[in-house]
Amino acid sequence: MNSICREIALQKDYLGDKILKTIYFGGGTPSLLTPDELEKILNTIQQYFSVENEAEITLEANPEDLNPTYLSDLKTLGINRLSIGIQSFREDNLRFLNRNHSSAQALTCISHAQDIGIDNISIDLIYGIPGNELKDLTSDINMAVDTKINHISAYSLTIEPKTVFGQQKKKGVFKELPESIQSQKFSFTRNLLAEKGFEAYETSNFAKNQQYSKHNTSYWNQESYLGIGPSAHSFNQVSRQWNVAKNGVYTKAINEGSIPAEIEILTEANKINEYIMTRLRTKWGIECSKIEQAFSQLKVQAPDDLFKIWQNKEWAHVSSGHLILTEKGALMADKLAADLFIV
Repeated sequence: MNSICREIALQKDYLGDKILKTIYFGGGTPSLLTPDELEKILNTIQQYFSVENEAEITLEANPEDLNPTYLSDLKTLGINRLSIGIQSFREDNLRFLNRNHSSAQALTCISHAQDIGIDNISIDLIYGIPGNELKDLTSDINMAVDTKINHISAYSLTIEPKTVFGQQKKKGVFKELPESIQSQKFSFTRNLLAEKGFEAYETSNFAKNQQYSKHNTSYWNQESYLGIGPSAHSFNQVSRQWNVAKNGVYTKAINEGSIPAEIEILTEANKINEYIMTRLRTKWGIECSKIEQAFSQLKVQAPDDLFKIWQNKEWAHVSSGHLILTEKGALMADKLAADLFIV
C-alpha cells in the first residue's frame, strides 16, 4: 500500500492538468484494504491531483467483504459506487466458480449498501456455465433486477489457459459450451435485460436510467487515465504504458524512485485502431467521418464497401453519422473490429 502511494507521487505529472472525474479501486481484491488504507490512498490522490467534487469513486468488492460497518466506512470516505463480483445467485454455480460467498450474502450486501445510501451499484453476472439452462439464467437476471440496482455487467464464462478451468479443459475434465449456445445466451441476456429496462450501452454492460459507468465509459471515449500498482495500465493520448506484474520487482523499483513500466508510443494507426476496437462495442458506435478522415490521412483505402456489407448483412446500421452494431453484429464485435483495423 505504501508503494501505491509512492507511485501516485511519482506519476503526478502523467496526466498533465487533467481534473480527475473518476477514481476506481479495482484489480485483485481491493475490498481487502482497510478503511485506513483506502483513506491514505485517497488522501494521496487529493494531494497530487485535482479531483472533481462529484467524482465517481468506485470500489470493486466481493460480497463477503461488505458488512454494514465496512460499508459505512466506505461511504464516509466518499466511495459512492460499488462493483460487486456476485457472478450468480445460484449456490451450485457459486460452488462451480469457486466463490466464497453464498447467494444470501450477495443479496444481503446489496441491501446493506442501499440502506446506508450507496445506491450506485453494479454487479457482475456470468452466463454460459455448463449445466445451466435458460430458466437458470432467467432466475439470476430476475434476482438481480429485483434488488433495484442500476447496472449489470454480464459476461460469458471464458477459459484462460493458466486458470483452474484452463487446466481442467486441458485434461478434458471441463468443456466450454459451443459457440452457438454462447451466442444464444448472449442474445437472451441482452433481450431479457432490455425488457427489464436495462440498456445495452456496451457489449457486456447494461444500465438502467442511463446510469452508465463513468469510469469505463471514459476508456471507451479514449480519455487519458492513470493506473497505479503492479500490472496497471496507463494512457495519456501519446503513449500507453504498463507496470510489471511481479510485486517484488514493482516494489523495489518504486522504493528506488523509478516506475517499472514498459512504454509504447502510439502511432496514428494505433490510435484509430483503439478507437475502432472500443467504440464499436458501444451504443454510440464509430463516427463514419472520423474513420474516413483517418484512413485518408494514412493513405489507406476507405472502408465504405465493408460498411455496406455489414449493413446488408444486418450487422450494423448508420444513425446520425455513426456506424452502430446491431445485436447480430454485437455477437462478433471483436472480429468485425479486427476486419476494420489499419495494419
